[in-house]
Order: sequence, then C-alpha cells, then structure tokens
Amino acid sequence: MTRLIVAAGGGGDAVAAAMLDAALYGDEDQAVILTYAWDRLLIDPVPGPRGADDFTGLEPLTPTVRKVPAEARPIAPAGSTLPRLAAELPHTFALIDPRHGAEGVTRQVEELITHLKPTSIDLLDVGGDVSARGDEPTLKSPLADSLTLAACGQVNAPIRLLVAGPGLDGELSHEDLRGLLGPLIHTFTAKDTGPISAVLEWHPSEATGMLAAAARGVRGTCEVRDAGLPIPLTDESPTVHEVDLDDAMSRNELARAIMSTTALDDVEALSREVCGFSEIDYERNKALWLKERRPTKLDAHSVLAQLDQFDTEARGRGVTHTTFRHLTEALNLDGSQRDDLRQLLINSRPERYAAPLWHIPAAT
Repeated sequence: MTRLIVAAGGGGDAVAAAMLDAALYGDEDQAVILTYAWDRLLIDPVPGPRGADDFTGLEPLTPTVRKVPAEARPIAPAGSTLPRLAAELPHTFALIDPRHGAEGVTRQVEELITHLKPTSIDLLDVGGDVSARGDEPTLKSPLADSLTLAACGQVNAPIRLLVAGPGLDGELSHEDLRGLLGPLIHTFTAKDTGPISAVLEWHPSEATGMLAAAARGVRGTCEVRDAGLPIPLTDESPTVHEVDLDDAMSRNELARAIMSTTALDDVEALSREVCGFSEIDYERNKALWLKERRPTKLDAHSVLAQLDQFDTEARGRGVTHTTFRHLTEALNLDGSQRDDLRQLLINSRPERYAAPLWHIPAAT
C-alpha cells in the first residue's frame, strides 16, 4: 500500500509530512513525499528552489520525477537538506521541479499517481498560507504553496488538502484561518514527534519546529524569522485540519493565475503582479546583503553576553521562546554558525532547551 503526500512548501512541510504519516499509519509502508528542494539561505546560499539539474545521484521514478536518495548531493554552491532527510527517515522523497511552472508540477503529480497507484493523496501545508488570498499584509512566501495548490487543483484524482499547525508560519493567523478549517484530522502529541526527533535537532524549519514543540506541550509566544515575528503557541498549534481544496483554489488568486504557466519565471512575474512581490526576489536581495556583510565571530563570552541582552529585550516584548534560526540572525551570526551557536547554548544552559526551541525564562 502506497500513500502520496505533496509537501506544499517544501522544507519543513516534508518533515511534517513524515511525522503525520507515522502518526496516522505507524509502521505500515511509508508514504512517498513529493517536495521542493528549497531550504532558504540558511542552508542554500543560492536563491530560489533547486531543480533536478542541481543534484548528482538522483534516481528516476517517472519520466519527470526524480527520487532523492541518501547518496544524492547538491551541486556546489547549492545546498539541500533532502539527502540527509532521505538518510534519516524511512520515507521516499521525490523532487518537485518547479522550473516548468504549474503545468510541469501537474505533470509530475499525475505521473506519480499513475506509477504509484496511491491509496491516498494529501497536499500538506504547515501554517495554512496555502489558503491566502494573496493581498494579506503578513504574507511572505506564497509562491511555493500556490504552485503546488495550482498543480493539485488540476489533477483528476481525489486530493485532500491538510493544514497542520494553523498560523504557525506567521503568514495567516489562526483567527484568519478559523472559518476555513474543516474537520480535525489529528492532534499531534509528544509521542508523534518521536520519529522525527533526530531530524529536529538539525533541520532549520521554524514552523515545523514549533509544531513539534507544541505537540510536546510548549505554550507561549515564539519569536521567529529575521524580523522577529511573534507566533502564539496554543492548544490549536499541534492540530491538523482538512481544508476544502476547491475553496482554497477559489481564495488563492495567485494559484488561479499561474495554473497554465510553463516556466518558473512566469510564476514569479505573476506573483509580483498578484501579491506585489516575489519571495525569490527577497532571497536574491538578502543573498547580496549577506555576501557583503561581515559576520560576527562566534566567541562564547561575547555571544552569551549578547544573549542576556536579547533575553531582556525579548521578555519586554512578551516572548517566551525563540528558534535557533532567529537567534543566529539576531546575534548577527552567519547561517553556517547556527549549529555551533545551538551547541554552545545547549551546553551552557541546558535547562533552557525546549526542544527544538529555546526558552526565554521570566525575569527572576
């Protein structure tokens, strides 16, 4: 028995897909997870998603779909978490290649359905911005989710749209999503995070990290991203809901606009037109800024002093937790120093590690 899960935004959505598959089906045959190789600048210094030509060692599944085995490697200077996911998780990871627009992704999904004959097909989005209209002021990364939604909306097969961790991506709040969420499919528990616990120790996804932390009982306000966006962690945070796919298509103006695109450049152009921006442009600009910036050296004494100052200011903002990704940027460190910073903090103050988040205690 084979199941197909399309990770709507790639990255952390793929990890969440593995957790959901294990939670719902246990040790049955693991799903095939179709996902982008799009890890943002913390892992991949090259803006935008990677295509099949950006890897060595991929294996053919269908004429247009490639499997990412543990032995695959991104071609420098590109980076990707997918080979390591393939090495540490029992699922099969297949690569979404967005270079041929929505028509190309639609073809990939259709070929996988023909090849796998899956018993179920899910489109999974952590956070829920797949249901955005496109004009929300908080929307930051609609392109990937809209592209997979546009593709799945054209496939002649029953596809279930699932939103895990409503509001955790910080793009639509849980209040914005409340009227759109359908039946409750599952509420993640601490036990459900077991199969991906090792992955969460190194994977940089903030939304999926918060999803796992919420499943483990963490509650409060978590500060994320370079801008320090506050995300509430509530009893709703570890839930998974079904959302009507046709309703999402009706709301998502970008998804409707890009349905007939045959190139990623066209998807980008329509994103600029519909949403007012392209998230890949943001990555291009940030990549230039990072290239010119001289990162701070990771000196333990200096970093811990900076952390104390960060704690004081964060408490004043009502923050109780943050991610190591946000801390890396807030302390003016380079993305490549994230793991070293994480180890330094956990070794120095282990009582504050609320895996995979960092706890900011109240003032004493």
